[in-house]
Amino acid sequence: MKNIQTDILLVGGGIMSATLGMLLHKLDPSLSITMVEQLPDVALESSAALNNAGTGHAGYCELNYTPQAADGSISIDRALEINAAFELSLQFWSHLVETNALPESSQFISKTPHLSFVWGDKNIAFLKHRYELLKQHHLFEDMLFSDSFAQLQAWMPLIMANRNAKEHVAASYVSNGSDVDFGALTRHLVAHLKAQANFNLLTNTQVRKLDKVKNRTKDNSWHVKLYDLKTQHTKTINAKFVFLGAGGGALPLLQKADIDESKGYGGFPVSGQWLICNNPDTIQQHQVKVYGKAAIGAPPMSVPHLDTRMIDGKPALLFGPFAGFTTKFLKTGSKLDLAKSVKANNFKALVGVGRHNLDLTKYLMKEATQTHEQRMNALRAFLPEAVSADWKLENAGQRVQIIKKCNKKWGKLEFGTEIVASKDGTLAALLGASPGASTSVQAMITVIERCFENQINSQGWQDKIKQLVPSYGESLIENATLLKQVRQRTLVTLKLI
Repeated sequence: MKNIQTDILLVGGGIMSATLGMLLHKLDPSLSITMVEQLPDVALESSAALNNAGTGHAGYCELNYTPQAADGSISIDRALEINAAFELSLQFWSHLVETNALPESSQFISKTPHLSFVWGDKNIAFLKHRYELLKQHHLFEDMLFSDSFAQLQAWMPLIMANRNAKEHVAASYVSNGSDVDFGALTRHLVAHLKAQANFNLLTNTQVRKLDKVKNRTKDNSWHVKLYDLKTQHTKTINAKFVFLGAGGGALPLLQKADIDESKGYGGFPVSGQWLICNNPDTIQQHQVKVYGKAAIGAPPMSVPHLDTRMIDGKPALLFGPFAGFTTKFLKTGSKLDLAKSVKANNFKALVGVGRHNLDLTKYLMKEATQTHEQRMNALRAFLPEAVSADWKLENAGQRVQIIKKCNKKWGKLEFGTEIVASKDGTLAALLGASPGASTSVQAMITVIERCFENQINSQGWQDKIKQLVPSYGESLIENATLLKQVRQRTLVTLKLI
């Protein structure tokens, strides 16, 4: 049987693969693109709304993006970077809405103010200092701050209801924040791609093997063995470029590819859980995203927040996430995932991370064994009169944090995202988690810049990418005038004002 031929193979049916597929299709409609997903449909793992914590991360309210040093100084660089990256996503989605490649924006994004909420003098001093630093920058010039009980009642009435008026609390507020249903967005992107003649979606299909074909084909392509979970048949696809965008499943696939650049990488899996409100009256009273400060020793993805969301077109109210420990790399994965990921080239890094992060492991185990009332008590810091019967526990998605080699401690644990690409540009993988989906456009543009260097530097692709993302090639952190122009357009197009 003759091998299937494709220019682009996207492994994983989530927001990253869908975004890369759409970008490449718009840059060169002649490219043949194949997407492979092992589940029955796309966006069922990390991109699903319930599983994904990245519902419009822009650095407005996530306090872990503005860390405070021992001397009291606060770094805002990470918040600026994430905010600028999210603006790229908004620009791309706006273009797709304007050209009817995406439906009306309310089907995947909605205006949702972002707040940071703290209590206690020390935390209030931190939040005020953070606000003063961010407010000076044009990216955050619309941010407000208040420690007025009446003002906070107006901003977040459910949280302030029946709260002691003498309690010392404060919040920062950005009105043009958003909630993004990345599951819905992914499905809309893939639906548009499926309508194209040169796009093929293979669901219920696993990648079993990736082999680089050298000196046998002029294009130096990959032979990828696929297994159909329904028919139990195997087939091979030849791909000129492979992208591994399979969430926690990307690391094992990268190890299968066995490129030099993958050596030394490992993964630290972290699970999550939400308390979800089942009282419609309570849900309707909270139309904002409110983030607090993480507990001492908690990983960054465990910053507590009371979060309004649209899930499958219906409003929902979530609190969490509560972290937990698991050895699975995907929500639908195997408990053997972690053990199978241990290789000779990453063993030392894994041991080093394990040795230097015992407190984190203990924290995760403690989180996983909490009772319902213990979780409710955490919620009551936000909602003092929360009723236990109104909330139920649901599993969130899996996260696999990056472990890398480090001479000093053998290995280090990182909480961001990282692109690993082969030297010849024929394969790339996205590892890590937060801020993830919200910065998907910037991440996938980086993949294109690293793996399609000649094309992206051509005048044709330069002209096209600036239509897709008007600020491409310029810094929104440095250019206040450009930010004002692009933000006005995106806020109007996506109905965020």
